[in-house]
Amino acid sequence: MTISDGPIRWGILGTGLIAGVFTEDLLRLPGHDVVAVGSRAPHTARAFAERHSISKAYGSYAELAADDEIDVVYVATPHTGHYPHAMLCLEAGRAVLVEKPFTTNAADAEKLVAVARDRGLFAMEAFVTRFNPLIRKLRGLVADGAIGDVKAVYADFAFPFPYDPSHRIWSTDTAGGALLDLGVYPLMFASMLLGAPGSVQATAELAPNGVDAGTGMLLGYDSGAIALLHCGLVAQSPTTATAIGTNGRIEVAAPFSLPSAMTLHRSGAAPETFTLEFEGNGYTYQAEEVARCLRAGELESPLMPLDETLAILRTVDTVAAQLRS
Repeated sequence: MTISDGPIRWGILGTGLIAGVFTEDLLRLPGHDVVAVGSRAPHTARAFAERHSISKAYGSYAELAADDEIDVVYVATPHTGHYPHAMLCLEAGRAVLVEKPFTTNAADAEKLVAVARDRGLFAMEAFVTRFNPLIRKLRGLVADGAIGDVKAVYADFAFPFPYDPSHRIWSTDTAGGALLDLGVYPLMFASMLLGAPGSVQATAELAPNGVDAGTGMLLGYDSGAIALLHCGLVAQSPTTATAIGTNGRIEVAAPFSLPSAMTLHRSGAAPETFTLEFEGNGYTYQAEEVARCLRAGELESPLMPLDETLAILRTVDTVAAQLRS
């Protein structure tokens, strides 16, 4: 599907916090129209539509997916909804932007990717970090050899969240726990710099209901590099990330998931700090990448390719299996 002119017409599947945050940023962008929202209940769809001045509100996800006036659907339900809801949209012929994690496991992700590729539909994981201009700058610096060969990656993402097994972030019914909610950010950061690991070691503190409350991961790579990663829901961490190379390092300031500053340290040179001021919530960059791909007829983004999404989820599966053993 190629959209050569006219605005990108969005449907929003889900009415929770992240759906609202992304919609607010879409409404800031020229060339993007939010034409419909879908929810499990008509009244929540109508309330979201009124709040964001959206013309159509559907009381089911199937109705949203069937709307031929939608170019792409943003899937913003809890983790366990990503697979069935994205599949619903793909089978209806809609391109999808699926909030991270793409699915809760690699097997489901492989099915979605297969359907998208078979039907010639655009699909992408909404990893907001990857589209941030500072992160793109970091990748360029590393590719240009600014810090030499990357030998280590440190990244952490943790904050205290009161334990409540009925809440999405803790519930076993919605694939709660630190790993899928927060740990995918450090895993993604390591992945974009080092690729897929050759070895994975993980340990965790488990909550009373068995989900991970805090997880540490040590990844090893065929190059000899390592990644030391942490995520958690019981204490506040620095939420920073660092890439360490043979000739220097790049430190991404907090929160590295949505950064506004980073500093390049090179041997024999003064530190260089790069900053970014963005309007809104920082989600416009991923929306603009979706629009670029759709207009160019590209079925996936080189900034967040589907094969990498699959590789990250395979690492997630390995970590999760170790935490259960």
